[in-house]
Amino acid sequence: MRTAKRVFFPLDKQLGLEDPHYSPGLERDMVWLSGEEKSFEHAEKVMQRIGHMAISDSSIWRRKEEWGTRFQQVEEQERVRANTLGSAEMFRARALGSQKRVAVSMDGTMVRIRKEGWKELKVGCCCQLRVYPTRDPVTKDWEDLAHGEQLRYTAYLGGPEEFGQKLWALAKAYGWERAQGRQVVGDGGPWIWNQVAEHFYDAEQTVDWYHATEHLAHVALLMHGEGTPANTRWYNATCTALYQGHAEEVAQEVALAATRTSEGVAEELRREAGYLQTHQRRMQYQQFREDGYLLGSGMVECGGKQFKARFCGPGMRWNRTGLERLIPIRAAVLDESFDSMWQAAHNSPPD
Repeated sequence: MRTAKRVFFPLDKQLGLEDPHYSPGLERDMVWLSGEEKSFEHAEKVMQRIGHMAISDSSIWRRKEEWGTRFQQVEEQERVRANTLGSAEMFRARALGSQKRVAVSMDGTMVRIRKEGWKELKVGCCCQLRVYPTRDPVTKDWEDLAHGEQLRYTAYLGGPEEFGQKLWALAKAYGWERAQGRQVVGDGGPWIWNQVAEHFYDAEQTVDWYHATEHLAHVALLMHGEGTPANTRWYNATCTALYQGHAEEVAQEVALAATRTSEGVAEELRREAGYLQTHQRRMQYQQFREDGYLLGSGMVECGGKQFKARFCGPGMRWNRTGLERLIPIRAAVLDESFDSMWQAAHNSPPD
């Protein structure tokens, strides 16, 4: 069994990072594995199988605790800096300009916290938009469609205000202010659009297409029953109208239907009509596609699933502090920014 060789770095002592057992490189790999693998026990097996080193899961957990705290400190510094700079800097950044087009998206997923139950983990994603020929899954025709590339993630276990500040910091670092085109994609959650109004108000705003069609499916069920030909006809025709930018007309039709049914159903229909009316300017899907923007928020939904895969394995229940320390590590692993985050954390003196 090979043992880890300790390499001395003077900065380790200055920052209080000295550990008699692990070299800096090995320590970095242990922290990376804590965010990559599905459990600390699995990370231990990887170290044994691939690294030929007997490193316990508790040792990996302790490295996660130490470096997760330092990753949090880096994120907090970036959040504060991004949200305290004045408007003059924003105008200077935009004056420089960029050909890059970027998008951000927000969503929530549920994680289980010990003594608290299931709590929402808010997930944000920032990506670059690129348009290229793609086969449409429905028509089978080749069309120029937008895709999100070079994804970056952030996540927060808490309220929307601080999450919005963290996502804004990520977007600024990504080049949001210099971008030629900007877009925000989300579902109908009010907290999402409140944060858009606070930080991303000058972007194209889009309600996720698949989320919108779920609302139409619910309306079809209320108006025509489940599995009926009338349900299918209305849904297909209304999806086409919504795609073409007629959300307001659809909302009016749904509101009218609410006047012709029982009060219980009418209340639900009025709620759906209000949803369509509120978001009509965010439902110009044909125009969005022609302008080279996304129609769906799949990139952040995929990110949410990847966070959940690490945090919600069988029998997993986290204490809040332990999970919060792993969140920035997991984010850095997912978007391949781990090495740069590690360097920033290594060079940032402890509080």
